[in-house]
Amino acid sequence: MLDISMPGKDGLDLIRDLKDLDPMTHILILSIQPEEQYALRAFRLGASGCLNKSAAPSEVVVAVKTILAGRRYVSAKAQELMLAEVTGAGGELPHERLSDREYQVFRMLASGQTIGEISEVLALSVKTVSTYRARILEKTGLENNAQITHYAFKHKLIGDS
Repeated sequence: MLDISMPGKDGLDLIRDLKDLDPMTHILILSIQPEEQYALRAFRLGASGCLNKSAAPSEVVVAVKTILAGRRYVSAKAQELMLAEVTGAGGELPHERLSDREYQVFRMLASGQTIGEISEVLALSVKTVSTYRARILEKTGLENNAQITHYAFKHKLIGDS
């Protein structure tokens, strides 16, 4: 079991790292974050299941048993997100065009972190983070960090965690 929001390491990066170490690792994401923030990306990276911490204990048990049986567990909310993506019903939002790294930088900027802080946490140069920021602004049509933060709150991509 793994949370998306952890000190020191982004949960999506940890999924990638764990799958690189052992592709057969089963990972259940259990997070307080809304599934809109992470479910599709987590499944793309190899998570076996995603569930919100507000789920009933019985649902957590079902998820664990399903994953231990070698299957994937998809909550009702994650099913809705996947169906909307497959059918195009939801329409693509600007943040959905971001790469995983761009999305990670986007969320960090939206949370108020500076480019310098982000470069230190992600072990990237300031220039690289600035390039990611420029791509984010271009792909989303936003103009500055304040708009990034507003957009992220509006779409429930960040919040209390």
